[in-house]
Amino acid sequence: MFDFIKSALLMIDVQNDFCPAYTARSGKKRPSGALALTAGDAVVDPLNRLAEQCAGAGGKVIATADWHPPDHASFAASHPGLKPGDTVDLPGVTGQVLWAAHCVQGSEGARFHDRLKLNPVHCILRKGFRRDLDSYSAFFENDRRTPTGLDGFLKGLGITALLLGGLATDYCVLYSALDAARLGYRTIVLTDAVQGLGYPAGSVERAFETMKAAGVVLQHSGDIL
Repeated sequence: MFDFIKSALLMIDVQNDFCPAYTARSGKKRPSGALALTAGDAVVDPLNRLAEQCAGAGGKVIATADWHPPDHASFAASHPGLKPGDTVDLPGVTGQVLWAAHCVQGSEGARFHDRLKLNPVHCILRKGFRRDLDSYSAFFENDRRTPTGLDGFLKGLGITALLLGGLATDYCVLYSALDAARLGYRTIVLTDAVQGLGYPAGSVERAFETMKAAGVVLQHSGDIL
């Protein structure tokens, strides 16, 4: 059985705007988030099981969340004449992809999915809150220099191994896993607890190949449990 001591589970960006069919504070069902993955909510159940197991066995659970200001530089609406999928250069970042506005601070879309269990969570890390910097990785902003503080937090707790799941495989999970491996953590991506955006075509497959080449272990959560 996996030893959760000195390990942490990172639940990456399991937020309403990345999921279909979520429940708003009002209790009304919303058909889809602003940047919904077709099966984004499929990660919730395996992550809930892992979170309870990890916390119960002495490990740590961290949930990350995009937390963008309304005029964030990664939003196409912040650049007149441009549309989602176009790219721009930002301070320290070349070729930033533009997205539909999502996970705006304080919005329904920025909330964690209503079925995601937060009781086992020890720390919530919000990222992408600087107007001119997006943040795919849980460890660094997209300029690849500005830290989020997560590495120091984990190292201070003596964490040496990380389990990763969440959204999306080809963006925030990918960048977080590559940084985790580079920073010296034993890094495992839970293949049944991630879902990809698939933009551009083939990006999910390339993400798995890139992670594997970087020494990231790809494993089903059932093998951990």
